[in-house]
Parts: sequence; structure tokens; C-alpha cells
Amino acid sequence: MTDLIRERLKSVPNRPGCYLMRDRRGVIIYVGKAKNLRRRVLSYFRPGAKHAPKVRSMVETVYDFEFMTVKNEAEALLTEASLIKRHKPHFNILMRDDKRYLALRANPSDMWPRFSCVRIVRDDGARYFGPFPSAPVVRAAKDFVEKRYGIRECDALVPDEESHRHCLADVIRTCSAPCLGRISEAEYRTRFEEACEFLEGRRPEVFAEIEERMTIAANAQDFEAAARWRDTLFALKEMTKAHFVRKTPQMRRDDAAQGLADLAKAIGLAKPPRIIECVDISNLFGTHSVASLVVARDGLPDRRYYRHFKIKTVVGADDPRSMAEVVRRRYGPSSTLLETSPRADLFICDGGITQLRAARAAFAEIGVTDIPTVGLAERQEEIVLDDGRENLLLPRDSQALFVCTRLRDEAHRFAITYHRNLREKSIRESVLDEVPGIGEAKKVKLLKTFKSIYGIARADVADIAKVAGVGETTAEAVSKAAQSVVTRQFV
Repeated sequence: MTDLIRERLKSVPNRPGCYLMRDRRGVIIYVGKAKNLRRRVLSYFRPGAKHAPKVRSMVETVYDFEFMTVKNEAEALLTEASLIKRHKPHFNILMRDDKRYLALRANPSDMWPRFSCVRIVRDDGARYFGPFPSAPVVRAAKDFVEKRYGIRECDALVPDEESHRHCLADVIRTCSAPCLGRISEAEYRTRFEEACEFLEGRRPEVFAEIEERMTIAANAQDFEAAARWRDTLFALKEMTKAHFVRKTPQMRRDDAAQGLADLAKAIGLAKPPRIIECVDISNLFGTHSVASLVVARDGLPDRRYYRHFKIKTVVGADDPRSMAEVVRRRYGPSSTLLETSPRADLFICDGGITQLRAARAAFAEIGVTDIPTVGLAERQEEIVLDDGRENLLLPRDSQALFVCTRLRDEAHRFAITYHRNLREKSIRESVLDEVPGIGEAKKVKLLKTFKSIYGIARADVADIAKVAGVGETTAEAVSKAAQSVVTRQFV
């Protein structure tokens, strides 16, 4: 084990994530995932560990490793697969196949939009839901929304006699049949939008319908039907996580008010906090480190004041120092947000005691002493304090806990979405690094002129050569590299 590995092991957290092993040349030789990063990574380097020959050979080759944390195992699974397909590590031979996860696709520009299962997510203006590791989950979601909202399965705009004869969806009346004039184009479009909202997790009331059908079937002792509804419910809840970003449940204003009052009493605030800010940190192997700051007004999210931060002063995966940077940039004397965003009555750090202490130290450093600050540890959903009191473990059905976890989940969603966008942009643009003769300056010129890798893919070779100042051969290589991105699937 190298000294570098010993030092890295000190910072590996007990969280889900992915890790990359590198050799002395810096080449990625293995990509893995784990429900508990620390336990998995330590297992490789434990003295006396009895590894299989392949694993032993890999461990002996490792000189350094990196890791990233994610929010759940599904996110880790997809991220691992994406990294393996991109880097093709030597020791991931068993996963070197072309298998891609399923996603649902629908093109809103079609006259009668419909859903189809695809394995490639393209930047083509269509709406995608997924990809998802479990193909049965995706197909179950497709089947349900088609039947529930009357979405067409066939692709014939005007079915002839032969195609209509085989249209079973029309025969069993699950299709709204806009092609036959049963409903108007506007009504069909409304149904399609409702189906998309459901797949995005924005129609939780539909789950209550399924649970009711499951209960009715069980009470009638139709256990096979009840089991089918149970499996459908499970599949839909998984699918509507929407790219593995947790959707936050709705909350009524009166419940929020009660939650704020209970929270103030539990924490010891003089009055319910009207403005609450919550910060979440996200990074990829110590790069693309970002933070999200979300705001609740009167207990309900106020998206006008949401903010993203690219972490600038921290190298590597260091959540506490990143948290401190956000505090300074939000409330420091040179902050532009002091005039445009309302001041918090309560500041919540997503994380445990180390993130909380870092935030409190940053507040003290800039002279802000009147903003109560707490942490929210995800494992037991406990409120973390740093003033000598025991951490608070609120009842699971507490509206006070609901206020906090809802805002925390919103911070997760906002951070992961921003982080994924940066990550995908970086992966797309990195194809230019592989073209001989294209350095950083020329890459920046190309991206600045054509706006994106997709703009480069659509540009003429002559224009690429002119902008980059290269010959036709290099320009053609740039064009081919950019066009290859159009058909690449991104997690």
C-alpha cells in the first residue's frame, strides 16, 4: 500500500458512491461502486485479505484512487456503468459490453406523442425519463401510463383497415384513439402532459389510486390482482424518482406553519423561522465540486432564491471546507446576495457535526452571530447541534421533521441536477481533448464560437478549420468526435 493510498483512506466516507483505481501512470484500471464506500475500499487494502487472483493483481497495481459520493445505490450503479463504458478499465473486463439501461422517450413535437423504450438518450428535443437499471420497472411504467392516460402505443398517424384490425389497445379501450377522432388533439395533449408530470413525480395522488385498487383486490381475496398492483406500485415509485433525484412531497401551508412552530420549540428559537436556508454539497472525484442553496419561506420552497455555487477554494472532496466557502460567499461583506436574497432565520447544513462546525466557524469569521445554524444528518434524520445539547431525533410523523427533510431533499435534487449538468458537459467537451492537434486554447475557441459540442457537430468542416486554425484533416477529426457525442448515452 502506498503512502498516497494511506492518506486517501482517511477521507473515505461511509456513504454510497463510486471509486476509481489508478496505476502509477495515472491510468484508470478499475471502477467500482459500493453501498458503503469506506467499508468497500478498505477491504481491498486490509492486511492479510484473501483476494481472488484477479483482485489481488489489481490491488498490487493500484497506486492511487479517487471516489465520489452519491445519494443512493441506483445512482452509484448508473454512474459506475457510465464510467466503465467511457474509460474501459483493464480490470472491468466482465463489464465491457455494450449494454445500456432503458429509458422512456416521448417526442412532444409529434402530432400524437407516445412513449417508447430506448437505450440511447440523445439531445434531440424529446423528453426522456430514466435511464433506469431495471428494464421491468421501465416497461411497467410505460404500460401503466399508456393505460392510465390513454396514450397511443402505435405509430400510425392515420391507421388503415389492416393496422386498425390489430390495434388491441383500441379493442380493449385503453387507448383514447385520437387517430379516430374520439378525442381532440388538445385533449390528447393534456393527457400526455399529465402522463409526463406523473413520470416526473409531480402527481403523487396517482399512487393513492393504485394503493386503493390493491386494497380492494386484497379485501376481495383476489390476491393475484393485489400482487400485480403491489408490483406496479413499487415499479412506478422507482421510475418516478426521475433520474434518481428524490422528489419532495407536497405540504399544505397550515402543516408548514405547525411544523415551523414545533421546530422553533425543539431547537430553542424565540419564534418560528420564516426564512430557512439549506445547503448541500456534491462533487465528482473531487472535481466539479458544487453546492446548492435552497430557501423555504414560511416552510414552503421559494425557488426565486435558489442558488448554485461552483466551489472555488477547495481542492478535492472536502464537504466541511466547501460548506464554509458557501457561507462566506453567501454572507461575506463582498457578497452580492446580501441585497437580493432575504436573510435566513435558520441555516441548515446537509450533513453531520463536521459540516456544522465548519459553517459556524465561517459565520464567526465574517462576524455573523445572529443566524441559528444546525446540521441534518441523513442516516437517522436527526438535527445536529453544536452547543452542548444532545442531537434532536424528532418523531417520524413530526411536521417539524417534515419541514427540514423536505428542504434537505430539495437541496439534494437541486445540487444533483446542477452537478449532473456540469458532469455531462465536461464529458461531452472532453472528446475534443482526444483529437490530436486540439489543445485547450483551440477547444475553448471552438466551444465559444459554436456554443456547444452539438453546435460543433452541426458545423461545416471548413468552418471548424477556420475557427480552430487547423487543417482539413484535423477539422474532420474534430467533427467526427463531436458527432459521436450525439449518439452517446449519458447518465
